[in-house]
Amino acid sequence: MSILASGDLIEVWPLLSDADRLEGFRDLDQPEAERLFDALEPRDRAWIVGRLPPSDQQVALFKRLTRAEAESVFGALEAPNQLWLLEQLPEGERRLWLRWLAPDDTADLIQETEGEEREALLNLLDAATRKEVTGLLAYEEDAAGGLMNPRYLRLRGNITVDAAITYLRHQSTGTAENFYYPYVLDREKLIGVISLRELLAANPDAFVRDVMMTDLITVREDTDQEELAARFAETDLMVIPVVDEEGRIKGIVTVDDIVDVVREEATEDIQKLGGAEALETPYSQASVIELWRARIGWLALLLVLSFFSAQAVAAFSPMISHLAVLSALMPLIISSGGNSGSQAATLLVRSLALGEVSLSDIAKVIWREVWMGLLLGVSLGVIALVGMTLWTALMPSAVGPSFDVRVRVCLVAATSVVGVVTWGILVGTMLPFVLKRLALDPASASAPLVATIVDVTGLLIYFTIARLVLAGELAT
Repeated sequence: MSILASGDLIEVWPLLSDADRLEGFRDLDQPEAERLFDALEPRDRAWIVGRLPPSDQQVALFKRLTRAEAESVFGALEAPNQLWLLEQLPEGERRLWLRWLAPDDTADLIQETEGEEREALLNLLDAATRKEVTGLLAYEEDAAGGLMNPRYLRLRGNITVDAAITYLRHQSTGTAENFYYPYVLDREKLIGVISLRELLAANPDAFVRDVMMTDLITVREDTDQEELAARFAETDLMVIPVVDEEGRIKGIVTVDDIVDVVREEATEDIQKLGGAEALETPYSQASVIELWRARIGWLALLLVLSFFSAQAVAAFSPMISHLAVLSALMPLIISSGGNSGSQAATLLVRSLALGEVSLSDIAKVIWREVWMGLLLGVSLGVIALVGMTLWTALMPSAVGPSFDVRVRVCLVAATSVVGVVTWGILVGTMLPFVLKRLALDPASASAPLVATIVDVTGLLIYFTIARLVLAGELAT
């Protein structure tokens, strides 16, 4: 996109894509950028600040926002970016923003710090909030206890509906995150829930315990975030209470918290499927060292595994020297196996993540995929046979003058594709299950890992078939 002045950019602003808007804004010098910024609608100003990477410009523009705009931007930032922005503000403003956040969001932010910096931030909180946040920090970051908000509306079951409505009216300006589902407690033990709509429709003189719902859906404090996300998907609830082993409510998790979890989990799985460790920070903010550390481990492992491929080729080098066309077919064979295995692994990792299959389904899934491997292998084998037939007919010198050898080579290619594709799908299917059984992340069954394993073993399958089919030719 060409560089425009602020006046020109504001005229075409509604016509630009988000990427072009951000690029055009970042191309402006500071005075022009501020002139454009002040001319934009509040929604666009907040969008610009939220999309800018951590920088002096982001801080300067953040300070130009109205309080409402700034709250919208600050609340939408990821915890690492919130922390960076706080560090650029004076202590007074830092205290105001830290206290503005909900306790669970504050805990996420403070989780990014250590030692003296963590203590300094905790000391900026009031005593009650500091106690709540310290309690949340004691939980695992990816457990329900680490995601929950300890502030929620609570009622007693022995008060009337009219008294409950009066109480909730007084609480409407409080700090509870969820105002639509008050929870009914008996000595801190969760015994029911009632929606605000049902409360308003109930007989004012009825007791809350007589109109509340007692069929509760809850999760324990140590419930993993992936399981928690699945529970939200199954129930379509907006809020799920978190209880301890004695049924005492500890807090609530809202669906907007789970949206962030799902996005983080999906990003992590995609990065692992690509053969890299999950990045702790957004790609645009990660240092070169962080990117190197995330990638080097898997690449080094795959390189070591590739030596076995080299050894397999070396072991069959007399066959290759006798019939050079065998080396020409190697990419065709191993790529078919690697691609089919990677495809199978991706499908299984996603199905495991969504709960569509579990470890108890392993026999059924493997049986299904073996048949799928044979079906796909035969389909691709037919294509390979046709392709090889045309190739040997058009370029007979590539194989040799003997018609019998050309036919045998075509059969080797087709049969090897069937065997290697079936084996690749079996490996790609089993590896996620094996990792799951070992309590490891199935997403670690990355496409490059599956492809490398299938490359090594696929070469053995290919050369074994070649030795059997071409035994007469190789003996001469």
